[in-house]
Amino acid sequence: MEQMGAYIQDVLDLIEWANGDPKTSTWARMRAEAGHPKPFGLRYIGIGNEDLISETFTERYLMIIKAVKAKYPDIQVCGTVGPFFEGSDYEQGWRLAKDHHIDMVDEHYYVQPGWYIHNQDYYDHYDRSASKVYLGEYASHTNGRVLNMETALTCALHICNLERNGDIVAMSSYAPLLAKHGHTQWNPDLIYFDNERVHLTTDYYTQMLHGQHSGNSYLPSRVQVSSMQAGRDGERLQPASADVSLRVGMSVVRDSVSGRSYIKLVNLLPQAVSADIAYPGIQPHEATVTVLKGDGWADRNAVPASSKLSVSDAFTYELPPYSFSIISL
Repeated sequence: MEQMGAYIQDVLDLIEWANGDPKTSTWARMRAEAGHPKPFGLRYIGIGNEDLISETFTERYLMIIKAVKAKYPDIQVCGTVGPFFEGSDYEQGWRLAKDHHIDMVDEHYYVQPGWYIHNQDYYDHYDRSASKVYLGEYASHTNGRVLNMETALTCALHICNLERNGDIVAMSSYAPLLAKHGHTQWNPDLIYFDNERVHLTTDYYTQMLHGQHSGNSYLPSRVQVSSMQAGRDGERLQPASADVSLRVGMSVVRDSVSGRSYIKLVNLLPQAVSADIAYPGIQPHEATVTVLKGDGWADRNAVPASSKLSVSDAFTYELPPYSFSIISL
């Protein structure tokens, strides 16, 4: 405890070094002398990382947060809620965040693909007035810790659900990001490399496609999955089973700067799905559709490809088996 004053000052000096004015700040002058005269524009700072939320931790944690907010009220403080999506550290971390009005918390979870399929409403029930969420570390892990179409598509599905809850989940990032072949402490990682080459995984393409087709507003959308059944008067449509419906996902976002809208469709089924899409107000034109599709769950080498698609305010699109499609309007 006797070292906490110096430690907190280090945190404050870090912010000053990143954002201060070299004309008035010693730390900012050091930054300028090191070759970066302009402020970095630091907006967020994380306090804690997967910590045991003990009394000792809590006392020091709140000291740091209060000092940062007192001197730099515009800095968004991101607290910790432990390493899992449940448990005592998760519960205590969230209680601290709510009781002390912490701006944001850093959630982490590494789970099986089935968790993402069966927890699509995970953020639907969060308190909309509470702290925001930075999903700072997450990944879909199969047995054997390999990345393939199963992990890529379950993450694609999860991001669609994060976008629907963008008022809660302010940011997200896959983890870990980079790993050198033969020198890893953790698997899987998003991007592997050696001294000569870079290997991009299926999950990298999921993150890339979502990131390059992001919006600043979410457009409410609905997926109704039906299947053909033999009836007395011939084939007829009826609602698909829950297992089927859970494996087809959708998100629609709009970017007001570019004027583009993106329809994102995920098909985790082993067969194609025909989608009737209604988008009122869209004039007929030729859109771009980018598809990441695999030859089965275990495909580890799939890469996205783009083609053209005729669209209007009502059109049909066929989702390939095991695929993530983005239609750019």
